[in-house]
Amino acid sequence: MRLFEAIVDANQRAARGENAGLRPADFADFLPIVALSCIDPRLNPLLPEVLGIPDEHFIWLRNAGNIITGPMSSTMRSLALACPVKAGREIVVIGHTDCRVRQTSSAELLDRFRALGIERARLPDNLNEFFGLFASERQNVIKAAGFVRQSPLIGPAIPVHGMLVDIRTGQIECLVNGYNALEITAAGVTQEWNLPSFDLGSMKFPETKIGEITTHAEPVPSPATVPPARSLKPMPPASIPVPPRILHRHPKQR
Repeated sequence: MRLFEAIVDANQRAARGENAGLRPADFADFLPIVALSCIDPRLNPLLPEVLGIPDEHFIWLRNAGNIITGPMSSTMRSLALACPVKAGREIVVIGHTDCRVRQTSSAELLDRFRALGIERARLPDNLNEFFGLFASERQNVIKAAGFVRQSPLIGPAIPVHGMLVDIRTGQIECLVNGYNALEITAAGVTQEWNLPSFDLGSMKFPETKIGEITTHAEPVPSPATVPPARSLKPMPPASIPVPPRILHRHPKQR
């Protein structure tokens, strides 16, 4: 069992009330790890305790929302330097439930900036793109891990993982297994897309040249020929599982 597989296994066993913990000495060749998490202070007592990794083997980087906007972003600079400079062996993006960034809309963000004396004209045009606002904690972690994996600044042999931590219980959900991505790359497997074949020579293109105005238009169907809209039945509410209130967390390894 490899490092992050052992971390998830120990965390899940602890969640079931078993006496579980990670033995960092068994994974000395895989430490230290480089982690990117959110700035939420509620993570302070959880990390790296729920991972079972000692503080000295936990290179902790943080930004608002554990967001990475691209494979060459400023956050990538720190992640990349942590590997050759701090000898990081594996990388993990750690999101968390109940994220305040996810809960903040662009309109609410504008109001809060305005309360701080920052008017709209001083902010970037596209707030969502600049601040990386997102609608799903899980998708945000998967997207960030993908950017790290694609970055030319990260060595191809370094696993890049993605996890989500329950902010109340400390339970870990594995979203991206970085070992699987390395195995696929080593096997030379590429993604195949089943696209329909077509003959470029048989395709018909409009004869109107750029700048010309087309004066002929297709007739608009009369109301009598338009089928009536179908009424849709309301969907039943989805069943949402309720997580346990309290889960055992690992003792900190020293």
